[in-house]
Amino acid sequence: MPKKKGSALLMVWADVPADKEDDFNGWYNEEHLAERLACPGFLSGARYEVVTTGPKHLAMYELESLAALQTPEYRKVRENPSEWTKRASPDVIGTTFIRNTYEMFLPDKLSDEMADRGMANALQIGRINIKPEDEDGWNDWYDNIYIPNYEKVPGVISGRRFLAAEGEPKYLTVYDFEHENVSKSAEWDHQRTINPANEHWQKTMLHLPDSPGIWRKTFEL
Repeated sequence: MPKKKGSALLMVWADVPADKEDDFNGWYNEEHLAERLACPGFLSGARYEVVTTGPKHLAMYELESLAALQTPEYRKVRENPSEWTKRASPDVIGTTFIRNTYEMFLPDKLSDEMADRGMANALQIGRINIKPEDEDGWNDWYDNIYIPNYEKVPGVISGRRFLAAEGEPKYLTVYDFEHENVSKSAEWDHQRTINPANEHWQKTMLHLPDSPGIWRKTFEL
């Protein structure tokens, strides 16, 4: 069975005018998502809609590696957009348009179980910068304390960390959730403060204004 997750992500966030939403959603669901997933190295993908804060629309693609974005097939579809793409793409009509690519560093390699797992029903995403003088200590805490503790919370499927290859900020955290209310639970709140180091390192994180945000899945092929 083909793997569904790899070592990289393509993430596209967007807001579009209300009068263009129907055409935008039709384009994504009927043409664009399938076109991208037909390219080598695109393992799976889904569309999400914001629950908390952040751009309303998110398209997330799981890539075998960043090399998926350099194949002749992918370059061909990017360089030869359809008429519908020219009319409805978020880089054309979006009031917000963010296209970032990322390479995973935590875990350093996916287990077979994680690689076989499909797109989550909900995501919590942190987009974060950190001051250089705090970076080493912060990463050590995040990798070895913060994410492992949150992964104990019921409804948390996994937590992964990525470095931006294209776009800002530098760090991306993605939690796969069984449902959109996982981080509203008492168990999540308990883990937020369970370790004495948490308060210090939480204060060093430079989140974007809409981070962390939660998105629910709305469409998947």
